[in-house]
Amino acid sequence: MAPWHLVFALLAAGSPAATTLNDAAEAYVKLALSMGPHDPDYVDAYYGPKEWRTEAEARKRPLGEIGAEAEALARAVESLPEAKADELFGLRREYLRRQLQSMAARASLLSGVKMTFDEESRALYDAVAPTRSEADFRKTLAELEAALPGTGPLLARHAAFRDRFLIPKDKLGAVFSAALDECRKRTRSHVELPPEESFEVEYVTGRSWGAYNWYKGGFHSLIQVNTDLPVTIDRAIDLACHEGYPGHHVYNVLLEKALVRDRGFVEFEVYPLFSPQSLIAEGSANFGIEVAFPGDERMAFERDVLYPLAGLDPARAASFSRVQGLGERLDYAGNEAARRYLDGKIDAGAALTWIETFTLKSPERARQSLRFIEQYRSYVINYNLGRDMVRAYVEGLGGTPDRPEQRWRVFKGLLASPRLPGGLR
Repeated sequence: MAPWHLVFALLAAGSPAATTLNDAAEAYVKLALSMGPHDPDYVDAYYGPKEWRTEAEARKRPLGEIGAEAEALARAVESLPEAKADELFGLRREYLRRQLQSMAARASLLSGVKMTFDEESRALYDAVAPTRSEADFRKTLAELEAALPGTGPLLARHAAFRDRFLIPKDKLGAVFSAALDECRKRTRSHVELPPEESFEVEYVTGRSWGAYNWYKGGFHSLIQVNTDLPVTIDRAIDLACHEGYPGHHVYNVLLEKALVRDRGFVEFEVYPLFSPQSLIAEGSANFGIEVAFPGDERMAFERDVLYPLAGLDPARAASFSRVQGLGERLDYAGNEAARRYLDGKIDAGAALTWIETFTLKSPERARQSLRFIEQYRSYVINYNLGRDMVRAYVEGLGGTPDRPEQRWRVFKGLLASPRLPGGLR
């Protein structure tokens, strides 16, 4: 008997809600694992019982069956009586309900159901990114025109400018290690982490992404950094915070400690990549950079520590930081490229031109971005929209830049909770 059938039986018998929610959680994990044989990217992390994964791989259930069971289990979870005095129960119930609905949508997409970019992002991530026009981005491009020296096309000038801030390959390890050490020190001064938490770093090639955190359970992560393309000095802090502290590594460690080990919430032993949880994961990882390095602290650390390690001129740090700040205002241009391309309004060539023009990426980086869009589709919204939603949530609860302790308090509370995008609004 499938566990969700047990949920219905328990509900009919009037069993306590907490018991039925636990059974629903186990069923959810097994359903998520059953998606793995159909979608190699779906299960991003799993550290539950090995036999559950072995069974899922051996059985290879049809997608239609997985989707139907996910929808039925979501309805069963939604019908559980509300525990009004228990906020965590409500968050957990909503987490399971929305994750299951997203799983059903992913199964439908894999079965050939067509959705627009916005329909897909709403179904998978419970969020829709705002639409921006060319005019919005051209205003920022005009400011960059004025900020970048020289003559000729802006894309070439921007590339020449960034080339002055490349980390030599033989220094990349030392620079990234120093960035990780600082991010870890700053995070641990505000967030209590298990003493045995750890990570290892690998440098890889041939990926569509710049870096990736593979959470292994037991408070341990593998962080991979893609060295296909040259790495600029700003990426050291970006990647160290995003993949490590207080980003993905810390998020997963806190979920394992606070929810899996302390409360027995088995649903967090699996992380389905194409799910609302990813908006929280990516959004908090990006916003975490601002939390760890408020104001000018990032630029100062890069100038005083990372630039010398990389053999770069620290006197140029301020100008690079300013240009990078302007460039961040083009973040949503990548969403527009993905939306137009996946909706069939532009072809691959036009998408590459859009990415080069409005995100100022080199042809090589534009091709990498397009490969990412083709592989992960509407997932791109989780980075920028996720960051903005997490920022609004944290600041709405008093975690403003001028109140750093409250900022950390709200932020780490979010990381250790089952809260999803709907809970940020």
